[in-house]
Amino acid sequence: MLECKTSQDVLDAVKEYNVSFIQFWFTDVLGMLKSFSITPSELEEGLEEGMGFDGSSIEGFCRIEESDMIAKPDPTSFQLLPWRPEERPVARMICDVMNPDGTHFEGDPRYALKRILKKAADMGYTCYLGPELEYFYFKDDMSTAIIDKAGYFDALPLDQGPNLRRQTIFALQEMGIRVEYSHHEVAPSQHEIDLRYKDALEMADTVMTYRIAVKEIARLNGYYATFMPKPLFGENGSGMHTHQSLFKGDRNAFFDGSDKYNLSEEGKHYIAGILKHAREITAVNNQWVNSYKRLVPGYEAPVYVSWARRNRSALVRVPMYKPGKEKATRMEFRSPDPACNPYLAFACQIASGLKGIEKGYDLPEPVEENIFEMDEKAREKAGIASLPGSLLEAIQIVSESELVKETLGEHIFEKFLENKKVEWDRFRVHVSEYEKDYYLPML
Repeated sequence: MLECKTSQDVLDAVKEYNVSFIQFWFTDVLGMLKSFSITPSELEEGLEEGMGFDGSSIEGFCRIEESDMIAKPDPTSFQLLPWRPEERPVARMICDVMNPDGTHFEGDPRYALKRILKKAADMGYTCYLGPELEYFYFKDDMSTAIIDKAGYFDALPLDQGPNLRRQTIFALQEMGIRVEYSHHEVAPSQHEIDLRYKDALEMADTVMTYRIAVKEIARLNGYYATFMPKPLFGENGSGMHTHQSLFKGDRNAFFDGSDKYNLSEEGKHYIAGILKHAREITAVNNQWVNSYKRLVPGYEAPVYVSWARRNRSALVRVPMYKPGKEKATRMEFRSPDPACNPYLAFACQIASGLKGIEKGYDLPEPVEENIFEMDEKAREKAGIASLPGSLLEAIQIVSESELVKETLGEHIFEKFLENKKVEWDRFRVHVSEYEKDYYLPML
């Protein structure tokens, strides 16, 4: 792990480790990692001024007549890539995207998250997140041929993933990313590596790195890893349960030992904000057509807007307080999936929680019974709404959201909606295997 703090630290590390190329990483509106490489001879200028690139071909960035963009690297993000050859190492730095005049580009997802974190800081808060990203290993990228038939927490010989997970964890650790634990998940060939909580911006950068590390280690071993939310029919999909807390200095702003739930008023308002705005931020947390194949009852995916302490069918869970663990008091938001854009998803989640604090939203009582077993009338009586059931419904809801528009900024908001509408149009005209199998024999 390298701990660079300044541009000079980066230049010294490149020389010391004989780095051959430096990759500049940034993210488009959809959360796809973009990258280009420079040689060490160009690095000093790149650190000082950034490196120019054509933004007109990047999803959601800009029109061709305004295509000049600048990738300005963050020196503290400099790390060697463990999956590249040791004899001529390759490094990466994560970049902010700037306009040629040096101002932040409004279409940069990282900047959208920075804006909401600035708002949180102005309110006195530091935001910490700890996401749990699930994923699948398949034999290749052309099929969903599984590599094991193991289930939740199974070990060898049923679980065929420990070696892949172990190599991935070593790679993450070499890049300074702390891992808490890893295990096999519920579905066959499904796995999870849990990350130690971090500041929200650093965690969004980490999620991008994590996804690449998982995929690269799988590729080097002849397999394919995917964060597709629902690749297997009849099996659980992959989620990204996101643990969240706010701190004021060293004090956990969510904790109050005198409350029956050990939650402060700020913590309750924050959770109430997440619940109130959950439907309108779903399009950002679950941004693909396939995301809604996961968000169905019966496969452990939370689709009902409620909170609980033990009940994992609820959208938000507050883990039970353990004496002496005040700093661990947090909420867990369970609907996001690991294929979202983490910068935009985290921004919308935090914005919802902060809005709850600003407006003093009331938190309803927790729902500890299994909501999956409730009928529609019982849910209506309990005031439990449902998340959108399709990308189309999610688009319709988010298009009316002032909170999301304000959080993402008009540029990203419009580009995101534009892309999602195109995706839905492409999906709805596609004739699926289901339609052929079901309708062709009888119509």
